Amino acid sequence: MEELTYKDAGVDTAAGARAVEEIRAVVRSTYRPEVIGDIGGFGGLFSAAAFKDMDDPVLVSGTDGVGTKLALAQRLNIHDTVGIDLVAMCANDILVTGAEPLFFLDYIAIGKLDEKMVGRLVGGIAEGCRQAGCALIGGETAEHPGTMAPDDYDLSGFCVGVVERTKIIDGTQVAEGDVVLGLASSGLHSNGYSLVRAALARQNVAIEGAFGEALLEPTRIYVPQVRALFDATTKVPLKAMAHITGGGITENLDRVLPVTLDARITRGAWPVPDVIEQIASYANLSEDEAYKTFNMGIGFALIVAPETVDTVRATLAPLGEEVYEMGRIVEGTGAVVYA
Repeated sequence: MEELTYKDAGVDTAAGARAVEEIRAVVRSTYRPEVIGDIGGFGGLFSAAAFKDMDDPVLVSGTDGVGTKLALAQRLNIHDTVGIDLVAMCANDILVTGAEPLFFLDYIAIGKLDEKMVGRLVGGIAEGCRQAGCALIGGETAEHPGTMAPDDYDLSGFCVGVVERTKIIDGTQVAEGDVVLGLASSGLHSNGYSLVRAALARQNVAIEGAFGEALLEPTRIYVPQVRALFDATTKVPLKAMAHITGGGITENLDRVLPVTLDARITRGAWPVPDVIEQIASYANLSEDEAYKTFNMGIGFALIVAPETVDTVRATLAPLGEEVYEMGRIVEGTGAVVYA
C-alpha cells in the first residue's frame, strides 16, 4: 500500500507556514504596548498592565462571525473587507458595556489554504483591529478538505476588552424622558444576508458593480466615537448603548431598556441607505418587518439625558459624525415602539 500523507489528504502544512509569513507584518501593525511576543506561538500574550490604573477591572468578551455575507464576498471575489465586519461585530458588542477593546483572535476555516487569500482576509481583520484600537494577537487557519469547497471559507472571531466595574453601562440608569440618539450605519453591515440572498435570487438581480460593492460595504466600528464621549472633558453620562445587529432596531434597542420603559422611535428621523431600501423592496417587506430585520441606517444607538444631547453632538462633530435624534424613552413594558 502506498503512503498516504497529510498533504495527500488535502492539508498542506507548508502552505500554512507560508500563510503565517504572509500575514506577519500586517498583524504586527495592530500591536499595542501590552502585546508580548509574536504570532506563531501556541497562545497570544497580553500584559495586564492595561489594568494597572483600575480599582476593579472587569474583562468583557464577545464572539461572532460574518454570516452568509461571506457567500457574496466569494461570489464577487472581494475578500479584503469581510475581516473588518468580523472585528466590528465583536468590538461593537463589547463596546456597549463601556469596555475598551484590548485584543482580538480570529478563526478561518477554508477549503484549500491559499496564502494570498488568507493574506487578504487577515489584512481586513487587521484593519478592523486598527479601527477598534485592539491588537490582533493570534488566530487559527484550518483547511477543511472534503467538507468545504476549495474556495469556500468561514470566519469567526473573539474580542476581549476591559471596563472599570463602577463604569459599566447596563441600562439601569435609563429614565423616562431620556433621548435615544443614533449613529449612522454604512449599509446592511453584517446582518440579514440570508434574506438578502434569497430576495436577490427571487428577483434575479445582478450584484456586480456599484450595487455589489454596496452589499459588501464593511460594518462600521464605533469605538473611536464612543471613546471620544468617554474622554470628553464634560464626561458625557451614557446611560445605555445598543449595537444594532440581527433583529434590527426593534430587537436590539429593547435589550438595554428597563422593563417599565419603552423606546418610542420616530421613523423618518434619519436617512435609510439606498441599498437597504432596495433589498426591502425586492423582499416586499412591510415596514415593521424591515425594522426588525435590518439596521435601517442606524448601526449604534445611545441613550442619554436630554441636557447632554448638544454635548454629544459637539463632541462627535470633529470626527465627522452626524448624530440623529431617534426618539424618547417613555413609560411602557421594555419594548421598542414606533411613532
